[in-house]
Amino acid sequence: MVCRALSAGVKSPLLVTLPNSRFPNAELVAALGALTPVYTPLNVREEENKQKLHQLGLLAVGDSDTSSQLEKLVSAYDASFTVCRDVGETGPERMAPPRVAEYIQGAFANGNIKVTVVDDQSVILKDFPLMAAVNRAANAVKEHQARLIRLEYVGEGETQDTFFVVGKGVTIDTGGCDLKTGGHMFGMCRDKYGSAVVGGFFKAIDVLKPKNIKAVGYMCMVRNSIGSRAYTCDEVITSRSGKRIHIYNTDAEGRLTMLDPLTLAKEEALKAKNPHLFTVATLTGHEVLSYGYYAAIMDNGPAKASGWARKVQEVGDEFGQPIEISRLHPEDFAFHLAECEQADLRQGNTKPSVATLRGHQTPAAFLQMASRIDEHGTDSAHPLKYTHIDMGGCEGDHPSVSFPNPLVTLVAGLVLPHV
Repeated sequence: MVCRALSAGVKSPLLVTLPNSRFPNAELVAALGALTPVYTPLNVREEENKQKLHQLGLLAVGDSDTSSQLEKLVSAYDASFTVCRDVGETGPERMAPPRVAEYIQGAFANGNIKVTVVDDQSVILKDFPLMAAVNRAANAVKEHQARLIRLEYVGEGETQDTFFVVGKGVTIDTGGCDLKTGGHMFGMCRDKYGSAVVGGFFKAIDVLKPKNIKAVGYMCMVRNSIGSRAYTCDEVITSRSGKRIHIYNTDAEGRLTMLDPLTLAKEEALKAKNPHLFTVATLTGHEVLSYGYYAAIMDNGPAKASGWARKVQEVGDEFGQPIEISRLHPEDFAFHLAECEQADLRQGNTKPSVATLRGHQTPAAFLQMASRIDEHGTDSAHPLKYTHIDMGGCEGDHPSVSFPNPLVTLVAGLVLPHV
């Protein structure tokens, strides 16, 4: 109906939502669906100062409290979606790493989120060596140099839960020296959608101001370019955790980009109140083959023991954004053990994920092993909850307007209980 209103030239439509006893969030889901065709791309807004609508009116059929709550949630999700889509959809030059950092600083200016940007390449090389390796070829171009963006929120009241969310932010993924061919480059500007979801998640927090939580986000912004300085297969690189990583495939760069920031987040989590670590990434084609347009979540032992995956899956069903649960097994960890004495772990294999048995599960095992999160299992003195989210292609097909997925579910599951 919103598409029809837009085609008719309507600039201020009124959306009337109806309650449904079977689906308590039906009105919110209907309103969120209306936001997709309303989105105006960032470059159009910047170049033409243009929006599709002057305003979108909401009328909830119910009491005033219901209407007020609906308006509050839709406003928060709208702001969240805009940040997510702006970062995730926009092309690799407009959203090169330095410009993502500038955009995020502007998006959270004078708000409730503290933004810190690591832009010193010597610091990135020293503290985040694998992230630096992925960005090595791009680093020769000042406009493409890596940025690590840290977002932090501390809610009112005593902290009950602490969330650390690390997002993959590859602004364009050529595949590196293992380059993508046959048209598979098209749409690779969305390989930064994990970081886009992190940005959107914090924008929802910025608007909703939940109490009793602390949230820390890392947007790992790099460009996986090809050039004389590109990182290659056969390299062995020592990570922040001290683990030596043998590179097998430069197109498996997402797990490398997130690894060192995840290790930093793990270090912080050891001092935090009830921490839960997350990685969010468009990581594997195997996930797309397995689950289509749905994200997959994989818990480690402590997260599984908390029942988080089942809880958030139920939340996703209730909010109209289903999410799938995928399990890790011992062979996923064994797969990443090094095959030579030079290294502790191998990054992957020489095949694409779609041709690899359990191709989307093993990266979750790798991230745990390489960051040493696996040393904090249920039988350790200091267990840490960790969940890997492989988004696959759940944001939809490029270049159509993306679905900020699983952003709705993450906000509903982690943030709304504290609002």
